[in-house]
Amino acid sequence: MNGAPAMDENRDLRIERNAFGRLVLTAPDGAVHDGVLPVRAFPIAAPDEGVSIVGADGRELHWIERLSALPPAPRALLEAELASREFMPTILQISAVSTFSTPSNWTVETDRGSTSFVLKGEEDIRRLGHGALLIVDSHGIQFLVRDRLALDRRSKKLLERFL
Repeated sequence: MNGAPAMDENRDLRIERNAFGRLVLTAPDGAVHDGVLPVRAFPIAAPDEGVSIVGADGRELHWIERLSALPPAPRALLEAELASREFMPTILQISAVSTFSTPSNWTVETDRGSTSFVLKGEEDIRRLGHGALLIVDSHGIQFLVRDRLALDRRSKKLLERFL
């Protein structure tokens, strides 16, 4: 698919917040949809590509090839909405692990500050490709390691015990 038609469609796309703080989409054809939600197709691998705007019924109303192709105002609203819904801290460093068997308590530095969590089992660490990992704690919170090979030496050594 050629990128030009999608960019032209997105140029006329209007997204605003109503008085209740919900997103309202005015599609290029003039149809108004209240309470829409943006959903990324590939939130980890390609966060700028493939965003679907879905209605309250879960049906897709509009497809956006690239967020970066949108004008600044709608892009900022969509990025803010996505950020509020997609809580996934990125692990920058593993400071300590209580034991090398599970369950274990982990203390980590993330892009949102220091935290600790319980890893229930080794199966809660998923390999995503290109060195990325997804670690799910005992409460279901997902932590992202963008590139395990880029971690400091001590963090890599602690992590390797679980992989």
